[in-house]
Amino acid sequence: MSAARTSEFSKIEPLLLLSVTVLILYFARDLLVPLTFALTLAFLLAPAVARLETRRVPRVLAVALVGILAFSCIGGVGYVVARQLLNVARSLPDYRLKIQQKMSTVHSSTEQSFEKAIVAFEDIGDDFITSAFTPAAAGNNQQMPTQIQPVRVIDPDRSQLQATAELLMRVLRPIGTIGVVIVFTIYLLMKREDLRHRILLLAGMGRISLMTQALQEAASRISQYLFFQAAVNASYGILFGSGLYLIGVPDATLWGVLAGILRVVPYVGTATSLALPLIVSIAVSTSWLPPILILALFLALELSATNFVEPWLYSSRTGISSLALLAMAIFWALLWGWPGLILSTPLTVCIVVIGRHVPQMSFLHTLLGTDAELSTEAHFYERLLAMDQREAHAIANQFLEGKPLVELYDAVLIPALSLVEQDRHQGNLDDVRCNFFFLSIGELVSELTDYKQKVPANAIATTPYPSRSVKSEEFAIVCISASDQADELTAQMLVQLMERSNHQTLLLSANSVSTEILDSLAEESNTVIFISALPPFAFSQARAICQRVRAHLPNNRIVIGLWNTTNDPDQSPEQTLERFGSGKPNVVVNTLAQALQQVAQWHQPYSGFYSVRR
Repeated sequence: MSAARTSEFSKIEPLLLLSVTVLILYFARDLLVPLTFALTLAFLLAPAVARLETRRVPRVLAVALVGILAFSCIGGVGYVVARQLLNVARSLPDYRLKIQQKMSTVHSSTEQSFEKAIVAFEDIGDDFITSAFTPAAAGNNQQMPTQIQPVRVIDPDRSQLQATAELLMRVLRPIGTIGVVIVFTIYLLMKREDLRHRILLLAGMGRISLMTQALQEAASRISQYLFFQAAVNASYGILFGSGLYLIGVPDATLWGVLAGILRVVPYVGTATSLALPLIVSIAVSTSWLPPILILALFLALELSATNFVEPWLYSSRTGISSLALLAMAIFWALLWGWPGLILSTPLTVCIVVIGRHVPQMSFLHTLLGTDAELSTEAHFYERLLAMDQREAHAIANQFLEGKPLVELYDAVLIPALSLVEQDRHQGNLDDVRCNFFFLSIGELVSELTDYKQKVPANAIATTPYPSRSVKSEEFAIVCISASDQADELTAQMLVQLMERSNHQTLLLSANSVSTEILDSLAEESNTVIFISALPPFAFSQARAICQRVRAHLPNNRIVIGLWNTTNDPDQSPEQTLERFGSGKPNVVVNTLAQALQQVAQWHQPYSGFYSVRR
């Protein structure tokens, strides 16, 4: 009972840990937000500090130089942008009047008449309500009840003190946050090894290798992402500002700088960077052509950046899918507000790295990572489970392009058959889908009978199997399926491949192998017997049939195909063969390619008897 409870707890442990982490992130956001900003800046500045240190610059001096340069650039850009924004703000009343005048020219005479009619109806309604509640209209001397307004005494000194305190808090709080970010950034740059050692100690001595790989990958991915994001945003701002200057928008440099800065905020920042210069253009231009050109410029730059440049630069470096980026941006915005929106990508990179290296959190990498696609055999199996035969065959044909037929069987069809056998024996697959699956596989194998591999024109002509010499040994091949339909299908694939290689082949089921047939085969000692068996109960079935066949055919070569299995590395080939008892086979193969190779080898002068193909 305790073991069952432990197993159940181990299943929900990752979800409990994730829930606790989210609660901590929410309630400790006042401390974690500045720390995360500092950590992000440290990732961005660490390569520059490391490069100075390689040139024998002391760490203190390197951190000081990089920090002063970085924070001076940030502060200088912020100061210039703030001053220009104040100048623009002073012009807003004039812009507002011009925009109202321009918008009034858009309305047609019909729309203006309609608006005037609505205003007239509203005025009539107001007059009716007013007249209905006057004493004259009521026909009596009753007075309208007046609403008594509460009287509130306000202390001027107290009100002024509260306003001053609120103003100071609004100013000092961002300054304090910036100061905390600067202090944390300097500490992280100065004590990089100390912080890494503390994380490794928390992880434990048994996980040093795992945590070292995770830290290195996270640092590398975040640093590369931040560097390329800064480069892309700077290029975007330059191109946007230059385009606005050519269009004739005032303060084009300001709007270009703002566009580059605001792109740090996903989704919201890009819309804001368009709205501001668009409003100014509508206010100052005499026609609608400049605003239209601004929209065209924005769409061209944004579509190019989001569909070509950023996927090429970001996806391989962050390891996050586009849908996951959008979902995590919303999640972090709800959790931390606009700071979470800005930091959403670096934080999501850390989550993906954790999911990649921590087995208990592997579901995070599956949900958010880019390399979470189904394998070809799993995709093929999933489509047949959905009873979509057309798409399943399309997947197989796409995989087969330019490849030999045996590769499709070994890499896609036989693994898919193993999956359906596992689900069928576990009771997870109904008879309808199971029969549909076997029928579809059989039809696909039959369709591929005349398949011809496309060889490139410049390819060197080679033969996949050893050529037959004059002294080659000629023999027939009998393929026996071990038990059910899956074994019959694999045997059918083997027979088809043997016939394509010009071998005389006969297909038999396990039930049809009678004593008379075995006695007739005993007269031809050169005949090779293949026993086809597919997991999960392949070994016991194959051993039983092999012992029966060996009892009647002591001189024939017997090959057992345990498809889609791997040999135990701790066992030698002789030990593997000994597991079959007295009626052991000559060869055990795991793939159809090994079976073809063994038959091609036997067509050479006879050499060797008992072996296991690995």
